[in-house]
Amino acid sequence: MAPIRNPVEHRPRVVSLDRHRRQKRAPLRRLSPEFDGMEMLYANDRHPDKLFALKILAWALRTDDSVVALVPWLDRLTTASDLADPLNGRWEGFRFAGEDALFTEAPEHKVHELRAAAHYFNSATHLPLPQEIPDTIGTHVLFSADGFRSIRLQEVVSWRLNAQGWINAMIVDENRVTRTPVLPGDASLMAATDDPHFRYFFQHGMANRLKERDPEALAAIALLGEPR
Repeated sequence: MAPIRNPVEHRPRVVSLDRHRRQKRAPLRRLSPEFDGMEMLYANDRHPDKLFALKILAWALRTDDSVVALVPWLDRLTTASDLADPLNGRWEGFRFAGEDALFTEAPEHKVHELRAAAHYFNSATHLPLPQEIPDTIGTHVLFSADGFRSIRLQEVVSWRLNAQGWINAMIVDENRVTRTPVLPGDASLMAATDDPHFRYFFQHGMANRLKERDPEALAAIALLGEPR
């Protein structure tokens, strides 16, 4: 997650994270992967003059008809506007990769796509229909059983939306593999959070640095400590 300088003089309105945490969130109804490289931008108190870019995994339609961006963040999949980190990180907006223009609303074409799909797949009970999308941003899961003295990284294959409107990150259970490649929906997949040693999600850039035993990346993991 390399820092980028603030591309605009006037930042978008900062959404109150406390207010969002107090609100009861509507379950998700439908997912649409982000295929155009759109990024979420965030800032934190340690680097007040910079914005940081994070790839968006998908857009989601909630049962209240709102559309939100989803990003794997620390120990959960979160919406962009709910993002928070140990350095008081906060969401600042969206942009297309390589462009300077920032915006704060879901792109119109994704809103239309999600609502049209929800209408097409509408169930009699209006509950979310199960759905599974591939991971397109190189998400990895970090596991540790000994307080990060040793770690294990594993790629996320897919993200599974259940009938209750919640999402699980799906990884391969090597003991159940009967054919390769393992694709979304395969019987050998399991929810990453079912493993008691699950700790964090990382996108591929940070995951690669950890695989290479990069000292700064390892130090950052040590500072995070156990998930809150």
